[in-house]
Formats: sequence, structure tokens, C-alpha cells
Amino acid sequence: MLILALLFGCGPTDEVEPEPDPTPAVDDDDSAAADDDDDDSSSIDPDPTWRSALYPADWTPAATDGDGRFLHDFSYAGYARGEALLPAEQVGPIADAAADFGADPTGAADSTAAIQAAIDSLPDGGTVWIPAGDYRVDGLLRVEADGVVVSGQGAEQTRIWFTRLDGMSDTGHLTVAGSVQRGEDLLLASDGEARAHDIELADASSLQIGDEIAIGWVITDDFVEEHAMTGTWQAFNGQWRAFFRREVTALDGNLVSVDIPLRYAAQVRDSASVRVETGYRRGVGVQDLAVSTAGTTEAALAIDRSHAIDFIGVADGWIHRVASFAPDDAPEDDGRHLASGGIKVLDSKRVTVAEVELGHAQNRGGGGNGYLFEISRSGEVLIRDSVGTAGRHNFIQNWDFGTSGCVWLRTTSRDGFSALTDDESFGSVGLSEYHHSLAMANLVDDSIADDGWGAVNRHDWSSGAGHSATENVFWNVRGADGSIVRSFQFGHGYVIGTDGVIVEADVAEDGLFSPGEGTEPNDWVEGLDEAATLEPASLYEDQLARRLAR
Repeated sequence: MLILALLFGCGPTDEVEPEPDPTPAVDDDDSAAADDDDDDSSSIDPDPTWRSALYPADWTPAATDGDGRFLHDFSYAGYARGEALLPAEQVGPIADAAADFGADPTGAADSTAAIQAAIDSLPDGGTVWIPAGDYRVDGLLRVEADGVVVSGQGAEQTRIWFTRLDGMSDTGHLTVAGSVQRGEDLLLASDGEARAHDIELADASSLQIGDEIAIGWVITDDFVEEHAMTGTWQAFNGQWRAFFRREVTALDGNLVSVDIPLRYAAQVRDSASVRVETGYRRGVGVQDLAVSTAGTTEAALAIDRSHAIDFIGVADGWIHRVASFAPDDAPEDDGRHLASGGIKVLDSKRVTVAEVELGHAQNRGGGGNGYLFEISRSGEVLIRDSVGTAGRHNFIQNWDFGTSGCVWLRTTSRDGFSALTDDESFGSVGLSEYHHSLAMANLVDDSIADDGWGAVNRHDWSSGAGHSATENVFWNVRGADGSIVRSFQFGHGYVIGTDGVIVEADVAEDGLFSPGEGTEPNDWVEGLDEAATLEPASLYEDQLARRLAR
């Protein structure tokens, strides 16, 4: 197996990277032309726009073609379901970490205690103000109150260097965390349908309008077999997993209406149920500052899955105008910014990550390292206008079931690299990608992938990731020559409007560990090399405008 891993340019905990076919594979029976393109030289407009056959001008969220294909309504992603702008002003009372609590803007002294004291001084919310300066934080920072916003004076002026690396595996340097608890099962009385806002419970008498709920089911043998994952999906078998995080908007007897539609069928067969949730951390943010976690290469390679910023159990939060940087006093003059990961959003919903630039990870090896923008077990997360450079997988959905409705809008991914040796002398291109267990109905929108994006069957890699994606859309994705969009999704997947990228979407097996195995039918491919004239340029923004106008 190790020999095979080396041949395919991946490690035992990471992805298989088959050699790309230089010719995009498109099944004529499973794709659509945007227009007839009859080369009418008399056309007045030499460069007309075109619309996807799945997204006509009169599109509605119920639109479905004759073969059961459809585009989800992705417009609910982000802070406040996309219905409000991120707060532009400082929130509530202000705690000045330097003037009031003694944080050192010269970086000579450890500012951990001072900044944490400023955070703790706002139990009812407010702004932790970190003025311009270089701050050294040798310990960890944690936000555990609603409404707390950690704010600097701008990413070029407020810089925080988190120096601790020892023992940092699976740990964030700045953690914003709720404590989400779930109640007892309220079983569904009938199957919940994809795109439905209504579910029927056996007994909804304990629910109230405004309740936060998780909708989920058990990973049963039948569910595993239905997805042809017997023997591959094993880590979560027999366990109940939360697939969708919702709020109750209406009650009519045992009929429950929720704010955001379901993304997949919730089956009574799998003990599908609702569980009331409490304990999300709300109205929290990190903004206008720069972060680094760089240390020695030896120390960075000794840890796995560490992140500069963790959002865990957050609802309606944001990370805005944040960047990574190389510390002036870094122990190694290699220009690296981060020991391993950048931002991780876990067990959260309706979070926006906007105008963030992260890059240059020291540890880009297997075991979950070098993930710059990571989403796990979260719903309706929006990452927009952001750049990932020289990570392993710059933008990634990772680990476990339960990621859906997320949007990557106007993102740029470049120089991803999956290292197989500590000195990075051997490895392969690291794609942004869906990494684990059936990420559902997510959107990569109006984005640049100069390395590429992947949505494939990852087989046994990463503890049995298997089918990593279903019903996800690549919309208006461009890239440098040789970059790849690899879309081998379980059931239906969609690639609509590309430029520059090689598109691989043919399920025909091309060798051992084919990423298309078990992913029939071929994913829908439309508008190759026609991204520039795709109308609309952003699917998310057009759907949001439609929903807000209703």
C-alpha cells in the first residue's frame, strides 16, 4: 500500500491523485450545451452571454429536469443567512488590550494574559481592541461569551504571532467556542425530502417556533450499502450524525417548517430525527488583524491539525479582513506564515469568512496539515473574496458527515502542494477539495483554482473517506493551464462554466483507485471554456437576490 501511495503522490491519510487526462471527458448524453452556437457570423453581439440549461431566467428552487437534475438554492450561506451585512462598527463596550490590560505592542513581552484578560472583561459582549503593533502570544486565547469581537487596527498594522507549537495537535491558537448540547430524538414520521422546508414528526408537541434543531440520522448498514460504501465507510457506522442545522419557523400539528431547506433525503429507515440544540456561540467575530503560527520546521512537523483560528459551535459569526504573515523574528528565514492550518470552522452554522488571505504552511504533509480554510460538520458557511496560497489543500471540507449548503465565492487557490517528504522534495499538486464522507449540496462559485478542485470517491484514504461529495456545483471556475476540476460525485454533480481548467468528469474507470468508481451517472458538464460569458457570473449572489425579492 505504501508503494501505491508513493506512485499516486499521496500519503495513507490523504488523497489519491491519479494522473489527469489531458483531454476533458464529457459524456454527450449527460451534458448540455449552453446554446446552439451555430457560428452565425451575422450576430450583432460577437460575444453573447449564455445561461445554464439548469438555471433558466425563470428558475425557481423547485426546478428539476427530466432526469432528476437540479440546482439547490445556495443563498442561505453566511452570516444571518446572507440577509444582513457584517457589522461595520465596533460592537458594544471596548476593552483596549494594550492601554487597559498591558498587552505589549513591541512583541518583547508575552501578551497572552493581557489579551485574555481583555476578552474575559466582556462577559456580555463587546470589542476586544488590539491597536497597531506586533504582539507575541506564547499561550492560547479563548472566547467563550456571545457578542465578543476580537478586532485589530487592520491586517497590516495589528499582527499577532502565536509562538507555541509544543502540544498543539488538534488545537487552535485563538479559539471561539460554544458548547452545543442536543436533546432527545424526535423521530420523523415520514421521509424528509431534499429541498423541502417541511418535515413531519411522530410527535412535535415539545417544539416551539424559534427552536434551533439538528436534523440527522443513523449511519445504518442500509445507508452505507445505498451509497456502495460497504467496507469503506466504517468510522461512524451505527452512530447518529447531524446533517442539517436549522431553526423552526412554523408548527402545524406534527408538521414542522424550518428556515433552510433540507439538502438530502432524511429517511425513516435510518431513524431520521430532530434534536433540539442549545449552546451556540453567537454574534462573535475576529477581524482586521494578521496572524502567524510559524516556528521551526522541526516543531511544525511534530504536530498535526493545528490552526491559527478555530470557530467551534458558532452561529452567525464572522472572520473578516484577516491575513497571515511571516514574523520578523521567525526562527527560520523561510517566509512561512503558518505551522500547519489557518482557519477551521467546526460544528457551526451561518458563518462568513470574508476578505481573508492565508498562506505558506510549514507542515504540508499527511495527517491533516496545511489546510488553510477548513470546514467540518458545518452548514451554510460562506467563504468569499479570499485567497489561499501554498497550503496542502487551500480550501477543504474535511472529516465526518454533515457539511452542506456551504459556498466558496470568489476564492483563489494557488500553489497547493501535498508533501510526501519532510523536506518537500517529493509530492504532488494539492487540490482544494471535498475530503470526507459525502459533503452535500455545496457550491464553488466564480472562483479561481490555479491548482484545482476535487470532488471524488477517495476510497480508503483518510480513514475511509469514500464518496466525498454529492450534488455539489462548480460554477464559473477558472484556472491556470493544467489546473484541474475533478468532479466524480456520488449521484449527480455539476460543472457549469469553466475557463482554463481541465475538467475530469467521466466515471469510466481508468485504473486502480479510480476516483470515479461507483459515481454513476457522469456529472453534468456544461459550458467548457465559456465561463467569461456565463450568466449570471455568481450563482449564489443571483439566488440570494431572487430570494430576498420574494
